[in-house]
Amino acid sequence: MTQESLDFVYRFVPGDRSPALLALHGTGGDEADLLPLAAHVAPGAAVLSPRGRVLEQGMARFFRRVSPGVFDEEDLIARAAELSAWVEGARRHHGLADRPLIGLGFSNGANMAAALLLCHPGVLAGAVLLSPMPPLRQPPAVGLAGVRVFIGAGRRDPMAPPAMVERLRDQLTERGAVVEVHWHDRGHELTPGEVEGAAAWVRAGWPAAGD
Repeated sequence: MTQESLDFVYRFVPGDRSPALLALHGTGGDEADLLPLAAHVAPGAAVLSPRGRVLEQGMARFFRRVSPGVFDEEDLIARAAELSAWVEGARRHHGLADRPLIGLGFSNGANMAAALLLCHPGVLAGAVLLSPMPPLRQPPAVGLAGVRVFIGAGRRDPMAPPAMVERLRDQLTERGAVVEVHWHDRGHELTPGEVEGAAAWVRAGWPAAGD
């Protein structure tokens, strides 16, 4: 791998089914956090799972924020570019360049996956965004035709409230993405229903994942 590719601490799980997954943890997580979720959503798929390089009070994140819900957009854009370059190198190194790559992110990781979609179209073929917010107030006018996105969100989520989730949905659909939103009645957390919904969404879009 290139030196750029080595900049992230990460875990790689080999797999022979398509699509491959890019697992992006939430604030305070690490490269192991979403591996069980990835195995459930797309059994047998290869997984790239990097650790965020920004520390906030000792907790790993993928980009800085000014305060809860207020992002440092300049840093976010720079970090998305770094991650995009790393992903390309990691895919080549691990023999995944010919497989579609699906982002799988929770909270801060979901926001970074959304930033990859909106700032670096083509890196991800789709994404599972769990408890996300819009990463940018005014995203670039990119084309996302053919990109599928699953959003799982809580109607009682104080950190990613429904209005913000709907704004992200609109940003993606306005750029051509096909977005499915799964609502649950809880807060900033994963629920069994949305996890099962995400797994069914992956199987429907990439049938090899359900063989």
